[in-house]
Amino acid sequence: MKMSFAKILVVLVAALVLAAPQSVQAADLKGDLEIFSWWAGDEGPALAALVEIYKKQNPGVNVINATVTGGSGVNAKAVLKTRMLGGEPPDSFQVHAGQELIGTWVKSDRMEDLTPLFKEMGWMEVFPEGLIKLIGTDKGIWSVPVNIHRSNVMWYVPANLQKWGVNVPQNWDEFFVAADKLKAEGVVPLALAQNWTANHLWESVALASMGGDKWDALWSGKLAFDSPEVVKAWELFGKVLSYTNTDASSLSWQQATDMVINGKAAFNIMGDWAAGYMTVTKKLVPGEGYGWAASPGTAGQFMFLADSFCLPKGVKHRDNAIAWLKVLGSKEGSDTFNPIKGSISARIDSDLSKYNAYLQSAASDFGKDHVVGSLAHGVAANETFMGGFASVMEMFLKSKNPTAAAKACAQLAKKAGI
Repeated sequence: MKMSFAKILVVLVAALVLAAPQSVQAADLKGDLEIFSWWAGDEGPALAALVEIYKKQNPGVNVINATVTGGSGVNAKAVLKTRMLGGEPPDSFQVHAGQELIGTWVKSDRMEDLTPLFKEMGWMEVFPEGLIKLIGTDKGIWSVPVNIHRSNVMWYVPANLQKWGVNVPQNWDEFFVAADKLKAEGVVPLALAQNWTANHLWESVALASMGGDKWDALWSGKLAFDSPEVVKAWELFGKVLSYTNTDASSLSWQQATDMVINGKAAFNIMGDWAAGYMTVTKKLVPGEGYGWAASPGTAGQFMFLADSFCLPKGVKHRDNAIAWLKVLGSKEGSDTFNPIKGSISARIDSDLSKYNAYLQSAASDFGKDHVVGSLAHGVAANETFMGGFASVMEMFLKSKNPTAAAKACAQLAKKAGI
């Protein structure tokens, strides 16, 4: 059967198109990939699991793990700011989803829009619509979420509470009754660590004092930071602080968690990365070696944060960075990382059989509770407010003046554009 010249030409062109590389394939990637995060120490294994998946898919890439130690990214953010402003961005960096990224680096036009990647990978259908709105603006989507953490969790050891004759408090009034009994027995009622954990504790106390709707109203500008509701929250926080350990400023969050594990303290309010620490590092069984509950007065409220990675403009190894983001957003990456990290997947198709009892309960709560954003971990406010709030907290820890703290927050909110 003879073919016309035109048909032969069409066949040849089609063959050439099929043979031509449409994009850089994973196996073809070379060079470096610098990933910047604060996941070190006990949080390092979860990051290492992601890197292992990436290396299997991209054996020609040299991964540079540019981790800066320090809880909640306090030190890492300072280093990142220097690098970003100096024109030396890492290929991809960890950031809390929400205003921490959008209000700082997106606002200053230093990030790439990841909407095309989300559409290519089908992520518009597997990440919750509300979460996509949180990591996006009307101009684009700015990061790939790797997890969902819960901030308002109270941790304890069931056997210790039984020994001391104390129940898990459902509200702060119940906590104060139990705390007085614990103090009489020489037990620290509530373990606390360095300054950022005080910020973390404050948001759970404020959520209990104000309720979810008024908490949301703060960040939308509908409730003033020097309103009576906020002053009352600072008053309650001051009372809670009186039941914490005096050496808090010298401890890491892990050491505060250890106080609970070792029986020196009864409770600790920390994000559920503490579950990862107690399960993976301390080898405790969820529900047996440690227990959990919503922090007092916040049942039915899920204060969340999400770790994510983004793509700065002008990075040296863009293709390698995009391949990294693809791993982070994948089901394999998510269901490998999160059980180790002590968090739940940001994807709606997660395989919960791979998660322990605590994480399954967190996933259930996330699906039915009123979800609110964390201040301490970058969801609710931008870097300007977060940085200033640390100073307000330092002031309050010294003065214990609720009215002064509320007024300082109101001035800070005005400065931050809230």
